[in-house]
Amino acid sequence: MTGPSEDTPDDAYEQRAGGRARIPGPRAAGDDLDAPETLPPAPPSHAVLKSLLGAWALAACSAEETQAVEDHLTECAPCAEEALRLRDAVGLLHPEESLDLKPLLRSRVLEDCLGKRPARIPVPVWATPYDTETARLDALLRDFGDSEWHTPVRLKWFEEERRRSHRTTVAGVIGHLLTVDGMIATALGLDDPLGPEAPPGGPADRTEHFWNSSPYPVTRKVREPWRAQGHTLVRTVSFAGRGVAELSVDYGGFALPLGDAFLERAFECWVHAWDIAEAVDYPYEPPSGPHLHRMIDLAARLLPGALAGRRRSGLAAPARGLVAAGAPGRTLHLEIEGAGGGGWDIALDSPAAKPSREHTVAEVALDGLEFCQLAAGHISPEEAAVGQTGDREAIRDVLFAAASLSRL
Repeated sequence: MTGPSEDTPDDAYEQRAGGRARIPGPRAAGDDLDAPETLPPAPPSHAVLKSLLGAWALAACSAEETQAVEDHLTECAPCAEEALRLRDAVGLLHPEESLDLKPLLRSRVLEDCLGKRPARIPVPVWATPYDTETARLDALLRDFGDSEWHTPVRLKWFEEERRRSHRTTVAGVIGHLLTVDGMIATALGLDDPLGPEAPPGGPADRTEHFWNSSPYPVTRKVREPWRAQGHTLVRTVSFAGRGVAELSVDYGGFALPLGDAFLERAFECWVHAWDIAEAVDYPYEPPSGPHLHRMIDLAARLLPGALAGRRRSGLAAPARGLVAAGAPGRTLHLEIEGAGGGGWDIALDSPAAKPSREHTVAEVALDGLEFCQLAAGHISPEEAAVGQTGDREAIRDVLFAAASLSRL
């Protein structure tokens, strides 16, 4: 029996172990010749990968499974087509939509619910815009943090011949709404939010008193009493029955029937919600068309009185001719375009005169939202882009009268 020669290394020969030959090869230092070889795992079968397509389309696979499926799709045309169909189906199941609620969603849900089960005590039609606008503003405020409640907001209005403004905060705006809504509360025999110390006068005096009555800035705590008061107002008029809409609400220098006062408060709530949304850089939709129409109608009905008031103050041209109450007189036709629009005839020489198309001396056309901005004092009469024909003096007087409807 002979052994290897000195010139031949040991591993040049086959080493038999269990009948299996080990092939010689390069060996690194520290290699264990007896360790088993590590083989890569076998790729998943076609059937397994096909079964994963649904989970892959839903993005429910692990990272390893996702990689294996996507590698397989580059090689298997039938699976690639099936994956494309599944992805399209998932897109239909989960459409990409904004997280913000659609502005008409609340009214649609309520309409559907009331259609199936009518309210035992319905909210009056004239109070519905106020109910809706306070709910929309409350939805905007619900997720505000402390910093957003102290965001600066500039309130704007038009007085005499120029625009005015006042700087406050989001919380200060809600305090303003609380105090002016309180004028309706007192008209209904409810508690005044300002308490027994409430000053006489109109909205501006009450608001200034509220802002100045505390040495500390108004905080987010104002939301709760404002919202509770709004609920109470709507509930009270809903139970009050017929005739309550004619109850007079004193605004200091003038008065409005309760039905019109609720519309006026709805309009101001929307306008100030718009101010708040602009301050925090958040989109805010206008009211629904029917509600916007009611607000515009109120402003149009107030225009003859506002024009007469400016004329008494020497801020408008004198009347061209006096007519008996109820008699036709000079008229301006106001055409409001867009959602909530319509046509209104405005008596020019006397609030008691009857508008008449036969006596129309001028016509003005305005976009609905732009008219609302004008009536809210957010744009001046000179800035309003209007289509106009006829008596220029009458047109100017009516546009300035519309701006004079605004106030703090």
